[in-house]
Amino acid sequence: MPSINEGKTSLLNDLKELFKLKVLLANILPVFTGFWLALYFSDASFSDHWLLFFQVLIGSTFIVAGALIINNWYDVDIDSVMNRTMNRPTVTGHISLRTVLTMGILFTLVGFILLIFTTLEATLYAAIGWFTYVFLYTIWTKRRYTWNTLIGSVSGAVTPLIGWAVLEPASHVVPIVLCLILFIFQMPHTFAIAMRKRDEYRDAKVAMLPVVRGFQVTKWHILFYVACLIPFPFYLTSLGTFFVGFATLLNLGWLGLSIYGFFTKNDFSWARVQFIYSVGYVTVLFVMMVVVTFPVFH
Repeated sequence: MPSINEGKTSLLNDLKELFKLKVLLANILPVFTGFWLALYFSDASFSDHWLLFFQVLIGSTFIVAGALIINNWYDVDIDSVMNRTMNRPTVTGHISLRTVLTMGILFTLVGFILLIFTTLEATLYAAIGWFTYVFLYTIWTKRRYTWNTLIGSVSGAVTPLIGWAVLEPASHVVPIVLCLILFIFQMPHTFAIAMRKRDEYRDAKVAMLPVVRGFQVTKWHILFYVACLIPFPFYLTSLGTFFVGFATLLNLGWLGLSIYGFFTKNDFSWARVQFIYSVGYVTVLFVMMVVVTFPVFH
């Protein structure tokens, strides 16, 4: 009979898998960055908007969590085939599918209730992201088309717009560029995952690009999208010369790694490095946007 501590640990692990904790946090960081930069560019004070800050952060967290939970509920047949997802509670049966679906709906509703009391624009961006991820990506394109990644990227791209729009209209060049960076970044990032897990996606009959078109075509797609990131730092000169130079070096490093993919003899090892670089890239980039606009530097 398991101990109480073991039961708590098991429950926490199940919830961590259900919420896709790393994915959840990766989507909330750009919300925070968007809010922070809106404060900076509008010369607003955090102390005057702390309630909005918590509303948008908690509301967004609940909405993203709701979408991820529903994704787990819908994809249980796929997850049961793939090694990387076999520990999810939907697969193990630790949490019933009915409970999972109910949780997904409730989290979504709570998130939107919180956001609706910020601004309509922020709520609209969140709705676009949620609808795209749940219906257009999870239900419609993921299993059928190689361009599912393009559709799925929309949901992650709107996150900085949500954070910005609770304070200012997101028609400013900065949130638009942040949105485009996230949209493009997700393509090589997801392709790297799909290369590493190609056999699992093939067994699950998910139409990922490496499964349908092979590694060589996927490498060209990765190189193309990484190259598309090169100009964007120069649209963010308002963040300072240091940031533009730093972001450019990050882009050139990723470009070099992508080119190296055509010469490597170990595609799986290269794809793993690609994945690690992509995660570090987006995390460091968005954290650095906050750092260079922190009051101590001005």
